[in-house]
Amino acid sequence: MRTAGGVVVLVTGTALMLGLLSGCGSGGDGAGKRAAFPPSARPSSAPPSASPTPAPSGSKTVNPQEKWDGKVRILGDGSTSSTGPQPHQPKPLKLKPGEKPPQFVVFSWDGALQGDDEQFSHFREVAKENNAQMTFFLTGTYLLPKSKASKYRPPQHKRGEMAISYATDQHIRDTLEQLRGAWLEGNEIGTHFNGHFCGAKGGGDWSVAEWKSEIEQSYSFVENWKTNTGYKDLPPLPFDYRKELAGGRAPCLEGQKNLLTAAKSFGWRYDASSPGDFQIWPSKNDGIWNFPLQLVPYPGTERQVLSMDFNFLYNQSGDSTQGDPAKYEQWRKLTRDSYLNGFERVYHGSRAPLFIGNHFENWNGGIYMKAVEDVVKSVCKRDGVRCVTFKQLADWLDVQDPQVLAKMRELDPAQSPDWQSLVK
Repeated sequence: MRTAGGVVVLVTGTALMLGLLSGCGSGGDGAGKRAAFPPSARPSSAPPSASPTPAPSGSKTVNPQEKWDGKVRILGDGSTSSTGPQPHQPKPLKLKPGEKPPQFVVFSWDGALQGDDEQFSHFREVAKENNAQMTFFLTGTYLLPKSKASKYRPPQHKRGEMAISYATDQHIRDTLEQLRGAWLEGNEIGTHFNGHFCGAKGGGDWSVAEWKSEIEQSYSFVENWKTNTGYKDLPPLPFDYRKELAGGRAPCLEGQKNLLTAAKSFGWRYDASSPGDFQIWPSKNDGIWNFPLQLVPYPGTERQVLSMDFNFLYNQSGDSTQGDPAKYEQWRKLTRDSYLNGFERVYHGSRAPLFIGNHFENWNGGIYMKAVEDVVKSVCKRDGVRCVTFKQLADWLDVQDPQVLAKMRELDPAQSPDWQSLVK
């Protein structure tokens, strides 16, 4: 029987916290010192699960696997381009009989802004140095100048309104440079949507039609950044976002049910917006891979914590993003060891993928960034480990025998089966 291993610390719906921090991945500009949590951000005895939803009709994303004719094409206003298959993509291979699965680890980043602290570029280097590729969930409005704020029409809010800050002009230019380089290195550009609205009138309150509008605008801000910014001197992004975008993570992990219905009409392949689950092999939710944050063991306690920075923040310094500096090193080690506990549990057990989510932030002196970097350096070069993007994981899952995957989903995280008899 699968258990939570004690009290589960489940922090979701963190609307006020993230809103007060000038946004996920804001590079620290205007970051507040305190973060307020709504009543929903409290311990839960078990993670909730999303229910399947019917698929609507709609125009789907063009098949990203279609053959390339070798010609580079500038798209639209020159903001994006079609340059052929993405470089450095592993070929997904079906498990051979008796073969142990790779230990997949996915590091993902919400917001993906290159701010003054240059964390986007830093973690690109960390990835390259450690044989890793990562998923960067871009907030679409980070490519929209504040002077053009009226172009954003958020669901249930006034035109131009956001729960986070608009990027500076220089940060937009810098972020475009990072997106270009990240994709060419084999990293994935997903979406964190646009306005970062949580709580009342946020994603959890949006209809399917409103989610479709938010998604379409996510495409538009990437496909029209040259028109919106006037930066004609910059080269186009080297990808067609209609083909590149395969999934995202909703702000504050809210609204997955209607989001999934909306996402299916765009042909998305996965969603990372689930408010949490155990470390088990993924399954599909109405045809879309469900990649939730996961519960990992918190050292020295019976608790498990969701695998994202703000859950550790809440567990360590409550609603303050600048807690007691004397405890920073202790908290960093606890966060790092929580992730490593989760890794070791499945690496020597079920081999279920490990999902670690984060923001580009400097909470509690940047200890959560350092903890993630420590984990990348600790695990990504180990035997049998593959640090991949969500899209690459979906590619691999799609070529596996569904019956084998079903058996793997029955495994407890620490359960090491007889792979010879399980994988046939």
